[in-house]
Amino acid sequence: MAVDTNALPVPALAPAPPAAKRRKRRRWSASTLVLAFPVPILALIFWHMGVTNAWTLPFGIRMAFLPYPYDVAQSLVDFAFGGIRNDAFSGELWVNLGASAGRVLTGFAVAAIIAIPIGILMGRYGVISKLLDPSVNLLRPIPATAWLPLVALIIGIGDQKTIFLISLSAFFPILLGSISGAKQVPPRLIEAAQMLGTRPAEILFKIVLPAAAPALINGLRVGLGLSWVILVLGESSGTSVGLGATITLARDIVRTDLIVVGMICIGLAGFISDRLLLLIFRLAFRGRPLFE
Repeated sequence: MAVDTNALPVPALAPAPPAAKRRKRRRWSASTLVLAFPVPILALIFWHMGVTNAWTLPFGIRMAFLPYPYDVAQSLVDFAFGGIRNDAFSGELWVNLGASAGRVLTGFAVAAIIAIPIGILMGRYGVISKLLDPSVNLLRPIPATAWLPLVALIIGIGDQKTIFLISLSAFFPILLGSISGAKQVPPRLIEAAQMLGTRPAEILFKIVLPAAAPALINGLRVGLGLSWVILVLGESSGTSVGLGATITLARDIVRTDLIVVGMICIGLAGFISDRLLLLIFRLAFRGRPLFE
């Protein structure tokens, strides 16, 4: 019996409206920008009024000692491009930012290279976890400020001290993220890979590591943020170039406007580096639901 192929139901194609998705993404970005403005604007108004009226906030915060927002903006432009104050800090932003970014990226990379494999192994193998977990939890609560005197004695001052402190501080959140991600891998994925004859080493690289990516990325983001936090501590002594060194020198000469400028630069640098990290992972894991 002949079958009329024209009468057979045609399977519906999966909708793929890239233009609509792009419009939705643009609307989401626009709404995000709109919602992001009110809080900074209110903070600037509060800041200006607090300095003008010499408010004293809880914890003894005396706003009269703060510079006006306009003075900070002027110092920021001068620090970036010069031509306003024409002092030793004019136009020095890019040199200091480059030095600090190099130290942060080096320390962060060292921490990630060491912490990710150890965390994956601790998350998948109970023996390794029992072997290393007590030491990790003993060292993890020790702050970088407590390490600073010892590091200064055994390493010295300069870039190596700063990079070591950054690596040490970023190591633990990356490690914990790797452990958490490795433990959350569905057992069925491991069983399916074993049934197909996948070797243990290939399971770690091809199954566990991609499946653990969301938790791992969270650990990397926390570690990267801590790297910028510890930067100021590492550059507070023995370093003449860097955003942390600039803040320390500004404190010594009582330039509160420059202290705030350094803080703003570190905040912006940390924000941009976090966005770049997310962009790298989006490109590396394209098609995987890593982010909302």
